[in-house]
Amino acid sequence: MPHDPDRHHRRSIRLRGYDYSQAGAYFVAIRTQGRSCLFGDVVDGRMELNHAGQILWSEWEALPTRFPCIELDEFVVMPNRVHGIVWIVGVPLVGALSPDAEEGATTRVAHTDTDSPDAADGETTRVAPTLGEVVGAFKSLTTNGYIRGVKEYEWPAFPGRLWQRNYYKHIIRTDESLARVRQYIIDNPAQWADDNENPARGQP
Repeated sequence: MPHDPDRHHRRSIRLRGYDYSQAGAYFVAIRTQGRSCLFGDVVDGRMELNHAGQILWSEWEALPTRFPCIELDEFVVMPNRVHGIVWIVGVPLVGALSPDAEEGATTRVAHTDTDSPDAADGETTRVAPTLGEVVGAFKSLTTNGYIRGVKEYEWPAFPGRLWQRNYYKHIIRTDESLARVRQYIIDNPAQWADDNENPARGQP
């Protein structure tokens, strides 16, 4: 089904009574290697996905089938990255941010595709799935899909790897933070002209 940015907004998703101190909601940003623009264009403040971008959208939508313990929230495909909110539900956290951690604090450690089962004391561990496993599966599936597109449809090839090894993660801890992150994701296409990751920024 073609991507419809209005139809696919999920503002209504809310886990009422969820204990945000458990850090079960995550904002993630996954960027292409070299921040190459491969997934479509922003036209008049709206993202127009190409075939590769539609594959990204479809694979993201299918993640709960692969990982029944997750639910998906707001999501956007940009020309060179994706932003989304992932809820990990039904699997308790161990060693997540302490309840007295500063609200809105951002995890700035470089997170890789997988979370080590031998995590040191104080790091986040989880029975399954980890956020790293979810992100890793998304990267793997979309990379394979993109490679097929390069071979069959002559999509632009990517050097080395499609995605950066690391990804950005932010733990969402309050309703207010959730609302801000959702709006940030929704507003991304409209802000593309002034986006630091837009290669055409500042060009006439």
